[in-house]
Amino acid sequence: MTTPSREKCYAIAMRMLVRREHSQLELKQKLSLKEFDTNDIVHAIELLIEQNYQSDDRFAQDFIQMRFNQGKGPVKIALELKQRGIEHFDLSMFDWLDLAKTIREDKYGLIVPKEYSKQAKQKRFLQSRGFDFDQINQAFAK
Repeated sequence: MTTPSREKCYAIAMRMLVRREHSQLELKQKLSLKEFDTNDIVHAIELLIEQNYQSDDRFAQDFIQMRFNQGKGPVKIALELKQRGIEHFDLSMFDWLDLAKTIREDKYGLIVPKEYSKQAKQKRFLQSRGFDFDQINQAFAK
């Protein structure tokens, strides 16, 4: 038996998913903010998963692709996924070294500076983008 509250919760969750993929955690948080009953939220999300409208795997793939296209590194992406309730994901399908090198060259040019201070500034920039030290150091290799 469905109640009007349960149906409304499902409809709102469906509208959220039509706009973009959401993780289960994101849906729970957003529906909780709308003050739906926890049981209604759980039921709506379970139904959406059963109907294959919600998938954490699909969300993770889309999220990783989006952040990769934005020039974000694997450290930052992994942290953001975990904050969204995604524990299992695969970052191995992307060439992070090539991305780090491209991001550095797009911002600072093809020539690697010899001065320590300029290199340090560029390395901090790549670190803030979410690249690890190996990727950063290899991005400066000739």
